Amino acid sequence: MATSAVPSDNLPTYKLVVVGDGGVGKSALTIQFFQKIFVPDYDPTIEDSYLKHTEIDGQWAILDVLDTAGQEEFSAMREQYMRTGDGFLIVFSVTDKASFEHVDRFHQLILRVKDRWSFPMILVANKVDLVHLRKVTSEQGREMAAKHSITYIETSAKDPPMNVDKAFHELVRLFIPPRTRFALYFAPSTEKPRGTCRWESCTFGPVSIC
Repeated sequence: MATSAVPSDNLPTYKLVVVGDGGVGKSALTIQFFQKIFVPDYDPTIEDSYLKHTEIDGQWAILDVLDTAGQEEFSAMREQYMRTGDGFLIVFSVTDKASFEHVDRFHQLILRVKDRWSFPMILVANKVDLVHLRKVTSEQGREMAAKHSITYIETSAKDPPMNVDKAFHELVRLFIPPRTRFALYFAPSTEKPRGTCRWESCTFGPVSIC
């Protein structure tokens, strides 16, 4: 399949913020999306930032993604980064009922920080591969998303990953103007060749860019 070259100029940059309780798999999802590997061990994150050139529906963009701390002691820092976010993935684990119940809190916090009635968000139900440990049903997840009028998607960062790219891409699609989306609807899909990563600076600080 032919691949398109990455444009070098005038690419839109979308700042995405991944929020949710600690231990729900935010870092695993982010690392799987950027590096295509699964990290099984839980290591509490303070903050990690990543940049990636991505082609979605025939349109190239730069994703500037912040993986935030889930621990309550970092809540002030989390609010600071929320102010610069263009969109949010609210992640909970289907094996952790408390993380699901805290979705309301994260949703309200985003709207308060943004001083908006609504804002681009995706509700991500993670760890669906752990069927035997599941405590939150798909129906409950969809009902929560419907209550807040946001998209619901179920994911697993474990190899082979499930809907990881889709979760980030669906959020980005909320930023593509409707006219652009319509014009690109029938465009053939292309893939960006894999390359190496390097460190650069971005909105959130030093990051890995692919």
